[in-house]
Amino acid sequence: QTLRQLLGPDAFRRAPVRPGAAHRVPPRAIGDAPRFRWRGLLLDVARHFLPKDGVLRYLDLMAAHKLNVLHLHLTDDQGWRIEIKRYPELTRTGSWRSRSKLGHRLSSRWEEKPHGGHYTQDDLREIVAYAAERHISVVPEIDLPGHSQAAIAAYPELGNTDVVDTAALTVWDDWGVNPNVLAPTEDVLRFYEGVLEEVLDVFPADAGEFAPFVHIGGDECPKDQWRASATAQARVRELGVAGEDGLQAWFIGHFDAWLAERGRRLIGWDEILEGGLAKGAAVSSWRGYAGGIAAARAGHDVVMCPEQQVYLDHRQAPGEDEPVPIGFVRTLEDVYRFEPVPAGLDAEAAAHVLGPQANLWSEVLDSQERVDYQAFPRLAAFAEVAWSALPASGERDFTGFEQRMTAHYRRLDALGVGYRPPAGPHPWQRRPGILGRPLDGPPPQR
Repeated sequence: QTLRQLLGPDAFRRAPVRPGAAHRVPPRAIGDAPRFRWRGLLLDVARHFLPKDGVLRYLDLMAAHKLNVLHLHLTDDQGWRIEIKRYPELTRTGSWRSRSKLGHRLSSRWEEKPHGGHYTQDDLREIVAYAAERHISVVPEIDLPGHSQAAIAAYPELGNTDVVDTAALTVWDDWGVNPNVLAPTEDVLRFYEGVLEEVLDVFPADAGEFAPFVHIGGDECPKDQWRASATAQARVRELGVAGEDGLQAWFIGHFDAWLAERGRRLIGWDEILEGGLAKGAAVSSWRGYAGGIAAARAGHDVVMCPEQQVYLDHRQAPGEDEPVPIGFVRTLEDVYRFEPVPAGLDAEAAAHVLGPQANLWSEVLDSQERVDYQAFPRLAAFAEVAWSALPASGERDFTGFEQRMTAHYRRLDALGVGYRPPAGPHPWQRRPGILGRPLDGPPPQR
């Protein structure tokens, strides 16, 4: 990719526009190596489905930016996207919803049409192989024990049936944190072991440097149903764990051991720290730096993806014409000044920071065009942070980066990327009347 950048924007087109023209580069030595091993991008294909060709396209875009881990968020309350042959209802029922909230969850508007889709196992094998050809590892995420309403809608026995009528649940059509979580029973463990057996077959451990990892979520798991459930409370007493947080730690610990027995590694969101971290688990630190710092100091590997720094679904400018503005403003310069290794970590703990990851959550990204707009150009700034040994955040030459972006915008044009122009969105990129939730002021630093 370094050499490709020297050839001009036409080198990024899918076919030559000047057949027979030769690319010439003067003799030179290239010294180029990454700062971080893990240079990741999360694509949320559960909230809004991205067809297979869209995923393959993003693998090409990742390769062009020297990113090497695709974290594929395959399951959530709003959709189950991976074929599981022993449990066909997961896609027959769980892969589509009857309608979708338009904009932020406080909006009163709905898109009154079904939304859905899923990948067959062969689709995903193709994605894994395509990624491997580009030196990209694909890390699948099967979210549990929260973010599970789509699975419960397909198989109601997975939910807390002594608290809620799970047979009445459908795939969720709204956004936010959902109260319907998995029941802490042996049957649920066996069900998800069956799911993961097929996941491991589709995503083999030898398909890339980080291919042994399987992400099991572990985030945003409300405990209200467990508190009210006689079954859950009996399990707390039986296990002798410290309440509902201990019950979640038991869930995570079970799958950490199960994966380790099969030569795989568990990674989860930083809530898995609550109630005690499973021995072999790695942590995706999303609620700021604090969880990652604690995990690294305890000797666990960490991927730094703090929400207020590298959640690219958040708005990138303060203007009223930003489409569906969510969260604090995170400009191109803000992302360029993101530092994945907090200053408070000593060398031993810092060595556990595998690298950074940018996350693209898709609640308000309902098309490839919306994904492109939110990702670019900020993903280019993130990629430079992940690859290059840059100075300290405040000492980085953003003016120089902007000048280099002038050439890179032409590469993005050649790649067909619908990025946000520096002067603001094109008229057709705006979404007037679709409610967002912009937050004012600087984001919290924690």
